[in-house]
Amino acid sequence: MAKIILEKLSRKPLGAQSIEIVERKGRGHPDYVADAISEGLSLALCKYYREHFGAIYHHNVDKTLIVGGKSNPIFSGGEILEPIYIILAGRAVTQVKKGRDLIQVPIGNLVIRSVKGFLKENFRFLNPDEDVIVDYKIKQGSGDLVNIFNYKSNMPRANDTSFGVGFAPLTPTEKIALETEQYLNSEAVKKELPEIGEDIKVMALREKNNVKLTISVAMVSSLIPDASHYLNVKEEICRKVVEFVSKTSDLNLDVKVNAGDRPKKGTFYLTVTGTSAEQGDDGSTGRGNRINGLITPCRPMSLEAAAGKNPVNHVGKIYNVMAQSVADRVRTEVKGIEEVYVKILSQIGRPINEPFMSGIQLVLEKGYTVGNVSSEIKAVIREELTNVTQVTEKILSGEVTLY
Repeated sequence: MAKIILEKLSRKPLGAQSIEIVERKGRGHPDYVADAISEGLSLALCKYYREHFGAIYHHNVDKTLIVGGKSNPIFSGGEILEPIYIILAGRAVTQVKKGRDLIQVPIGNLVIRSVKGFLKENFRFLNPDEDVIVDYKIKQGSGDLVNIFNYKSNMPRANDTSFGVGFAPLTPTEKIALETEQYLNSEAVKKELPEIGEDIKVMALREKNNVKLTISVAMVSSLIPDASHYLNVKEEICRKVVEFVSKTSDLNLDVKVNAGDRPKKGTFYLTVTGTSAEQGDDGSTGRGNRINGLITPCRPMSLEAAAGKNPVNHVGKIYNVMAQSVADRVRTEVKGIEEVYVKILSQIGRPINEPFMSGIQLVLEKGYTVGNVSSEIKAVIREELTNVTQVTEKILSGEVTLY
Protein backbone atom coordinates (compact mmCIF):
# COMPACT_ATOMS: atom_id res chain seq x y z
CA MET A 1 0.00 0.00 0.00
CA ALA A 2 1.20 3.49 -0.84
CA LYS A 3 2.83 5.60 1.85
CA ILE A 4 0.46 8.09 3.57
CA ILE A 5 1.91 10.82 5.77
CA LEU A 6 -0.28 13.04 7.97
CA GLU A 7 0.96 16.26 9.55
CA LYS A 8 -0.57 18.99 11.69
CA LEU A 9 0.09 22.59 10.62
CA SER A 10 0.50 25.02 13.52
CA ARG A 11 -0.85 28.14 11.85
CA LYS A 12 -4.00 30.12 11.26
CA PRO A 13 -6.30 29.14 8.39
CA LEU A 14 -5.69 31.37 5.37
CA GLY A 15 -8.99 33.18 5.83
CA ALA A 16 -7.85 34.30 9.32
CA GLN A 17 -4.48 35.59 8.13
CA SER A 18 -3.97 39.29 7.42
CA ILE A 19 -3.21 39.16 3.69
CA GLU A 20 -4.56 37.05 0.85
CA ILE A 21 -4.22 37.22 -2.93
CA VAL A 22 -6.25 35.21 -5.43
CA GLU A 23 -6.85 35.43 -9.17
CA ARG A 24 -9.44 34.09 -11.60
CA LYS A 25 -8.97 34.17 -15.37
CA GLY A 26 -12.32 34.05 -17.15
CA ARG A 27 -13.41 32.02 -20.13
CA GLY A 28 -12.37 34.63 -22.70
CA HIS A 29 -8.87 35.13 -21.32
CA PRO A 30 -6.19 33.77 -23.72
CA ASP A 31 -4.76 31.43 -21.06
CA TYR A 32 -8.20 30.03 -20.27
CA VAL A 33 -8.87 29.60 -23.99
CA ALA A 34 -5.59 27.72 -24.40
CA ASP A 35 -6.54 25.34 -21.58
CA ALA A 36 -10.01 24.82 -23.01
CA ILE A 37 -8.68 24.14 -26.50
CA SER A 38 -6.09 21.62 -25.25
CA GLU A 39 -8.70 19.80 -23.21
CA GLY A 40 -11.23 19.95 -26.05
CA LEU A 41 -8.79 18.19 -28.37
CA SER A 42 -8.01 15.55 -25.73
CA LEU A 43 -11.71 14.82 -25.33
CA ALA A 44 -12.16 14.68 -29.11
CA LEU A 45 -9.29 12.19 -29.38
CA CYS A 46 -10.68 10.05 -26.55
CA LYS A 47 -14.08 9.94 -28.24
CA TYR A 48 -12.62 9.10 -31.65
CA TYR A 49 -10.31 6.39 -30.30
CA ARG A 50 -13.12 4.73 -28.37
CA GLU A 51 -15.67 4.88 -31.19
CA HIS A 52 -13.32 3.54 -33.85
CA PHE A 53 -10.93 1.29 -31.93
CA GLY A 54 -12.68 0.47 -28.64
CA ALA A 55 -10.06 2.02 -26.38
CA ILE A 56 -8.40 5.35 -25.53
CA TYR A 57 -4.85 5.59 -26.91
CA HIS A 58 -1.84 7.50 -25.69
CA HIS A 59 -1.85 11.26 -26.17
CA ASN A 60 -0.74 14.47 -24.46
CA VAL A 61 -1.84 17.63 -26.27
CA ASP A 62 -1.13 20.15 -23.53
CA LYS A 63 1.02 22.64 -25.43
CA THR A 64 -1.43 25.05 -27.06
CA LEU A 65 -0.12 28.53 -27.86
CA ILE A 66 -2.32 31.51 -28.71
CA VAL A 67 -0.52 34.32 -30.51
CA GLY A 68 -2.41 37.57 -30.29
CA GLY A 69 -3.59 39.27 -33.46
CA LYS A 70 -4.01 42.93 -34.28
CA SER A 71 -7.19 44.99 -34.24
CA ASN A 72 -8.50 48.51 -34.47
CA PRO A 73 -11.42 48.88 -32.01
CA ILE A 74 -13.22 52.21 -32.10
CA PHE A 75 -16.43 53.44 -30.52
CA SER A 76 -19.41 52.00 -32.44
CA GLY A 77 -17.17 49.80 -34.59
CA GLY A 78 -13.69 48.55 -35.35
CA GLU A 79 -12.07 45.75 -37.32
CA ILE A 80 -9.63 42.86 -37.07
CA LEU A 81 -6.41 43.71 -38.93
CA GLU A 82 -4.48 40.49 -38.30
CA PRO A 83 -6.10 37.23 -37.15
CA ILE A 84 -5.38 35.45 -33.89
CA TYR A 85 -3.00 32.52 -34.49
CA ILE A 86 -3.61 29.30 -32.54
CA ILE A 87 -1.24 26.33 -32.70
CA LEU A 88 -1.79 23.04 -30.88
CA ALA A 89 1.28 20.92 -30.20
CA GLY A 90 1.72 17.60 -28.49
CA ARG A 91 1.79 13.87 -28.93
CA ALA A 92 -0.88 11.40 -29.99
CA VAL A 93 -1.38 8.05 -31.68
CA THR A 94 -1.87 9.12 -35.29
CA GLN A 95 -2.32 5.71 -36.92
CA VAL A 96 -3.73 2.42 -35.69
CA LYS A 97 -3.32 -1.07 -37.11
CA LYS A 98 -6.68 -2.82 -37.37
CA GLY A 99 -6.39 -6.28 -38.83
CA ARG A 100 -4.31 -5.85 -41.97
CA ASP A 101 -5.24 -2.20 -42.34
CA LEU A 102 -3.30 0.79 -41.07
CA ILE A 103 -5.91 3.42 -40.24
CA GLN A 104 -4.94 7.09 -40.10
CA VAL A 105 -6.46 9.16 -37.29
CA PRO A 106 -7.83 12.44 -38.76
CA ILE A 107 -5.89 14.66 -36.37
CA GLY A 108 -6.32 17.78 -38.48
CA ASN A 109 -10.09 17.51 -38.69
CA LEU A 110 -10.33 16.83 -34.95
CA VAL A 111 -8.22 19.91 -34.20
CA ILE A 112 -10.22 22.24 -36.44
CA ARG A 113 -13.62 21.00 -35.25
CA SER A 114 -12.77 21.13 -31.54
CA VAL A 115 -11.12 24.57 -31.68
CA LYS A 116 -13.76 26.25 -33.81
CA GLY A 117 -16.52 24.53 -31.86
CA PHE A 118 -15.24 26.03 -28.60
CA LEU A 119 -14.85 29.50 -30.12
CA LYS A 120 -18.33 29.49 -31.66
CA GLU A 121 -19.90 28.35 -28.39
CA ASN A 122 -18.11 30.81 -26.13
CA PHE A 123 -17.66 34.06 -28.08
CA ARG A 124 -20.50 36.19 -29.43
CA PHE A 125 -18.40 38.58 -31.52
CA LEU A 126 -15.50 36.44 -32.73
CA ASN A 127 -15.77 34.74 -36.12
CA PRO A 128 -13.62 31.56 -36.04
CA ASP A 129 -13.61 31.36 -39.83
CA GLU A 130 -12.25 34.89 -40.36
CA ASP A 131 -10.67 36.11 -37.12
CA VAL A 132 -8.57 33.03 -36.30
CA ILE A 133 -5.91 30.87 -37.95
CA VAL A 134 -5.73 27.33 -36.52
CA ASP A 135 -2.56 25.24 -36.91
CA TYR A 136 -1.27 22.05 -35.30
CA LYS A 137 1.90 20.04 -34.76
CA ILE A 138 0.75 16.74 -33.27
CA LYS A 139 3.38 14.01 -33.52
CA GLN A 140 3.57 10.34 -32.51
CA GLY A 141 4.52 9.85 -28.85
CA SER A 142 7.90 8.52 -27.75
CA GLY A 143 8.20 4.76 -27.62
CA ASP A 144 8.84 4.51 -23.87
CA LEU A 145 5.75 6.52 -22.90
CA VAL A 146 3.54 4.72 -25.41
CA ASN A 147 4.77 1.38 -24.04
CA ILE A 148 4.00 2.46 -20.46
CA PHE A 149 0.52 3.48 -21.62
CA ASN A 150 -0.01 0.13 -23.37
CA TYR A 151 1.31 -1.95 -20.44
CA LYS A 152 -0.88 -5.04 -20.14
CA SER A 153 -2.42 -4.61 -16.70
CA ASN A 154 -5.79 -3.85 -15.15
CA MET A 155 -4.23 -0.78 -13.54
CA PRO A 156 -2.60 1.94 -15.72
CA ARG A 157 1.03 2.84 -15.05
CA ALA A 158 2.05 6.43 -14.29
CA ASN A 159 3.03 8.35 -17.42
CA ASP A 160 5.29 10.73 -15.49
CA THR A 161 6.95 11.48 -12.17
CA SER A 162 4.75 14.32 -11.07
CA PHE A 163 2.39 15.45 -8.33
CA GLY A 164 -1.14 16.66 -7.76
CA VAL A 165 -2.30 19.19 -5.18
CA GLY A 166 -5.68 19.92 -3.65
CA PHE A 167 -6.99 21.93 -0.72
CA ALA A 168 -10.25 22.71 1.02
CA PRO A 169 -12.22 24.71 1.82
CA LEU A 170 -12.10 27.82 -0.33
CA THR A 171 -11.85 31.03 1.67
CA PRO A 172 -14.52 33.72 1.29
CA THR A 173 -12.05 35.74 -0.81
CA GLU A 174 -11.40 32.80 -3.14
CA LYS A 175 -15.13 32.31 -3.57
CA ILE A 176 -15.56 36.01 -4.38
CA ALA A 177 -12.92 35.88 -7.12
CA LEU A 178 -14.31 32.70 -8.68
CA GLU A 179 -17.99 33.61 -8.47
CA THR A 180 -17.56 37.22 -9.58
CA GLU A 181 -16.07 36.17 -12.93
CA GLN A 182 -18.72 33.50 -13.40
CA TYR A 183 -21.40 36.06 -12.59
CA LEU A 184 -20.10 38.65 -15.06
CA ASN A 185 -19.84 35.99 -17.76
CA SER A 186 -23.31 34.64 -17.03
CA GLU A 187 -26.07 34.73 -19.62
CA ALA A 188 -28.20 36.91 -17.35
CA VAL A 189 -25.58 39.66 -17.03
CA LYS A 190 -24.72 39.50 -20.73
CA LYS A 191 -28.38 40.20 -21.52
CA GLU A 192 -28.37 43.26 -19.25
CA LEU A 193 -24.90 44.46 -20.25
CA PRO A 194 -24.05 42.99 -23.67
CA GLU A 195 -21.11 45.41 -23.88
CA ILE A 196 -19.17 43.11 -21.53
CA GLY A 197 -16.85 40.81 -23.47
CA GLU A 198 -15.93 37.28 -22.45
CA ASP A 199 -12.34 38.14 -21.48
CA ILE A 200 -12.67 38.92 -17.77
CA LYS A 201 -9.98 38.64 -15.12
CA VAL A 202 -10.56 39.14 -11.39
CA MET A 203 -7.70 39.86 -8.98
CA ALA A 204 -8.65 39.89 -5.31
CA LEU A 205 -6.55 41.34 -2.51
CA ARG A 206 -7.77 40.91 1.05
CA GLU A 207 -6.22 42.94 3.83
CA LYS A 208 -7.88 41.78 7.05
CA ASN A 209 -11.61 42.37 6.38
CA ASN A 210 -11.16 44.58 3.33
CA VAL A 211 -11.24 43.10 -0.16
CA LYS A 212 -10.11 45.06 -3.19
CA LEU A 213 -11.22 43.62 -6.52
CA THR A 214 -9.36 44.71 -9.63
CA ILE A 215 -11.46 43.50 -12.57
CA SER A 216 -10.32 43.56 -16.16
CA VAL A 217 -13.21 43.52 -18.64
CA ALA A 218 -12.73 43.52 -22.41
CA MET A 219 -15.48 45.82 -23.70
CA VAL A 220 -17.13 45.23 -27.09
CA SER A 221 -16.51 48.36 -29.15
CA SER A 222 -19.40 48.00 -31.60
CA LEU A 223 -21.90 48.25 -28.72
CA ILE A 224 -20.35 51.36 -27.15
CA PRO A 225 -21.06 54.62 -29.00
CA ASP A 226 -18.84 56.94 -26.97
CA ALA A 227 -16.69 57.48 -23.87
CA SER A 228 -19.66 58.46 -21.74
CA HIS A 229 -21.43 55.18 -22.48
CA TYR A 230 -18.24 53.25 -21.72
CA LEU A 231 -17.85 54.92 -18.32
CA ASN A 232 -21.50 54.27 -17.50
CA VAL A 233 -21.02 50.57 -18.23
CA LYS A 234 -18.01 50.50 -15.91
CA GLU A 235 -20.04 52.08 -13.13
CA GLU A 236 -22.84 49.58 -13.67
CA ILE A 237 -20.38 46.67 -13.49
CA CYS A 238 -19.06 47.98 -10.16
CA ARG A 239 -22.59 48.38 -8.80
CA LYS A 240 -23.63 44.90 -9.88
CA VAL A 241 -20.52 43.25 -8.44
CA VAL A 242 -20.95 44.96 -5.06
CA GLU A 243 -24.60 43.95 -4.96
CA PHE A 244 -23.78 40.37 -5.99
CA VAL A 245 -20.96 39.86 -3.49
CA SER A 246 -22.84 41.48 -0.59
CA LYS A 247 -25.48 38.73 -0.80
CA THR A 248 -23.01 36.10 0.44
CA SER A 249 -20.16 38.00 2.12
CA ASP A 250 -19.75 40.46 4.99
CA LEU A 251 -16.29 41.56 3.87
CA ASN A 252 -15.81 45.22 2.99
CA LEU A 253 -15.55 45.48 -0.79
CA ASP A 254 -13.86 47.97 -3.09
CA VAL A 255 -14.19 47.37 -6.85
CA LYS A 256 -12.08 48.84 -9.62
CA VAL A 257 -12.87 48.02 -13.27
CA ASN A 258 -10.30 48.49 -16.05
CA ALA A 259 -7.83 50.32 -13.84
CA GLY A 260 -5.57 51.03 -16.82
CA ASP A 261 -8.09 53.35 -18.49
CA ARG A 262 -7.05 56.97 -19.00
CA PRO A 263 -10.20 58.72 -20.27
CA LYS A 264 -8.56 62.15 -20.58
CA LYS A 265 -5.97 60.63 -22.91
CA GLY A 266 -8.54 58.60 -24.82
CA THR A 267 -7.31 55.25 -23.45
CA PHE A 268 -10.07 52.66 -22.96
CA TYR A 269 -10.11 48.86 -22.86
CA LEU A 270 -11.99 48.33 -26.11
CA THR A 271 -12.00 45.15 -28.20
CA VAL A 272 -13.77 44.14 -31.39
CA THR A 273 -14.32 40.50 -30.38
CA GLY A 274 -14.49 40.56 -26.57
CA THR A 275 -11.04 39.07 -25.98
CA SER A 276 -7.61 40.64 -25.61
CA ALA A 277 -6.22 37.89 -27.84
CA GLU A 278 -7.24 40.02 -30.82
CA GLN A 279 -4.60 42.61 -30.02
CA GLY A 280 -1.31 41.26 -28.82
CA ASP A 281 -2.26 39.36 -25.65
CA ASP A 282 -0.98 35.80 -25.93
CA GLY A 283 -1.94 32.65 -24.04
CA SER A 284 -0.66 29.15 -23.38
CA THR A 285 -1.87 25.99 -21.72
CA GLY A 286 -1.09 25.78 -18.01
CA ARG A 287 -0.67 29.51 -17.32
CA GLY A 288 -4.24 29.96 -16.19
CA ASN A 289 -6.40 28.60 -13.41
CA ARG A 290 -5.56 25.46 -11.45
CA ILE A 291 -7.89 22.50 -11.07
CA ASN A 292 -10.29 24.45 -8.80
CA GLY A 293 -10.63 27.35 -11.24
CA LEU A 294 -8.32 29.71 -9.36
CA ILE A 295 -4.73 30.92 -9.18
CA THR A 296 -3.83 30.92 -5.47
CA PRO A 297 -0.31 32.12 -4.59
CA CYS A 298 -1.10 31.82 -0.88
CA ARG A 299 -1.70 28.07 -1.27
CA PRO A 300 0.39 25.12 -2.48
CA MET A 301 -0.16 24.67 -6.22
CA SER A 302 0.93 22.30 -8.94
CA LEU A 303 2.29 23.99 -12.06
CA GLU A 304 1.15 21.05 -14.18
CA ALA A 305 -1.19 21.85 -17.03
CA ALA A 306 -3.99 19.41 -16.34
CA ALA A 307 -5.79 20.34 -19.56
CA GLY A 308 -4.85 18.29 -22.62
CA LYS A 309 -3.08 15.44 -20.84
CA ASN A 310 -4.51 11.99 -21.39
CA PRO A 311 -7.04 11.04 -18.70
CA VAL A 312 -5.96 7.40 -18.46
CA ASN A 313 -2.46 7.39 -17.00
CA HIS A 314 -1.08 10.93 -16.90
CA VAL A 315 -0.79 11.64 -13.19
CA GLY A 316 -0.25 15.33 -13.87
CA LYS A 317 -3.96 15.33 -14.62
CA ILE A 318 -5.35 12.41 -12.62
CA TYR A 319 -3.59 13.16 -9.33
CA ASN A 320 -4.64 16.81 -9.39
CA VAL A 321 -8.27 15.75 -9.79
CA MET A 322 -7.93 13.09 -7.11
CA ALA A 323 -6.07 15.36 -4.66
CA GLN A 324 -8.89 17.89 -4.89
CA SER A 325 -11.48 15.15 -4.40
CA VAL A 326 -9.65 13.87 -1.31
CA ALA A 327 -9.42 17.40 0.11
CA ASP A 328 -13.12 18.08 -0.44
CA ARG A 329 -14.14 14.77 1.13
CA VAL A 330 -11.84 15.10 4.14
CA ARG A 331 -13.15 18.60 4.82
CA THR A 332 -16.81 17.54 4.66
CA GLU A 333 -16.67 13.99 6.03
CA VAL A 334 -14.12 14.24 8.84
CA LYS A 335 -14.89 16.29 11.95
CA GLY A 336 -12.36 18.72 13.38
CA ILE A 337 -10.80 19.90 10.10
CA GLU A 338 -10.45 23.63 9.46
CA GLU A 339 -8.20 23.31 6.42
CA VAL A 340 -6.70 20.36 4.56
CA TYR A 341 -3.90 20.27 2.00
CA VAL A 342 -3.32 17.15 -0.10
CA LYS A 343 -0.21 16.34 -2.14
CA ILE A 344 0.05 13.10 -4.13
CA LEU A 345 3.37 12.20 -5.78
CA SER A 346 3.81 9.63 -8.53
CA GLN A 347 6.82 7.78 -9.88
CA ILE A 348 6.88 6.99 -13.57
CA GLY A 349 5.96 3.37 -14.29
CA ARG A 350 4.24 2.69 -10.96
CA PRO A 351 0.56 1.65 -10.95
CA ILE A 352 -1.47 4.82 -10.53
CA ASN A 353 -3.25 3.35 -7.49
CA GLU A 354 0.15 3.12 -5.75
CA PRO A 355 1.55 6.67 -5.62
CA PHE A 356 5.08 7.20 -4.37
CA MET A 357 3.70 9.26 -1.47
CA SER A 358 0.46 10.84 -0.28
CA GLY A 359 0.90 13.76 2.10
CA ILE A 360 -1.91 15.33 4.10
CA GLN A 361 -1.41 18.56 6.04
CA LEU A 362 -4.10 19.68 8.46
CA VAL A 363 -5.17 22.80 10.28
CA LEU A 364 -7.24 21.32 13.09
CA GLU A 365 -10.01 22.72 15.22
CA LYS A 366 -9.29 23.18 18.90
CA GLY A 367 -9.35 19.90 20.81
CA TYR A 368 -8.51 17.67 17.82
CA THR A 369 -5.26 15.85 17.12
CA VAL A 370 -3.89 13.99 14.10
CA GLY A 371 -4.54 10.79 16.03
CA ASN A 372 -8.26 11.67 16.30
CA VAL A 373 -8.68 11.97 12.53
CA SER A 374 -5.96 9.74 11.07
CA SER A 375 -7.95 6.57 10.47
CA GLU A 376 -10.85 8.39 8.77
CA ILE A 377 -8.56 10.37 6.49
CA LYS A 378 -6.55 7.32 5.48
CA ALA A 379 -9.79 5.51 4.69
CA VAL A 380 -10.80 8.34 2.35
CA ILE A 381 -7.45 8.27 0.54
CA ARG A 382 -7.45 4.49 0.17
CA GLU A 383 -10.99 4.53 -1.20
CA GLU A 384 -10.04 7.20 -3.73
CA LEU A 385 -6.95 5.22 -4.78
CA THR A 386 -8.98 2.02 -5.12
CA ASN A 387 -11.35 3.86 -7.46
CA VAL A 388 -8.69 5.96 -9.23
CA THR A 389 -9.63 4.66 -12.68
CA GLN A 390 -13.06 6.28 -12.23
CA VAL A 391 -11.31 9.65 -12.53
CA THR A 392 -11.01 8.99 -16.26
CA GLU A 393 -14.79 8.76 -16.70
CA LYS A 394 -15.36 11.83 -14.52
CA ILE A 395 -13.06 13.83 -16.77
CA LEU A 396 -14.65 12.52 -19.97
CA SER A 397 -18.15 13.30 -18.71
CA GLY A 398 -17.22 16.83 -17.63
CA GLU A 399 -18.02 16.04 -14.01
CA VAL A 400 -14.85 17.74 -12.76
CA THR A 401 -13.33 21.11 -13.59
CA LEU A 402 -9.75 21.36 -14.84
CA TYR A 403 -9.28 25.12 -15.17
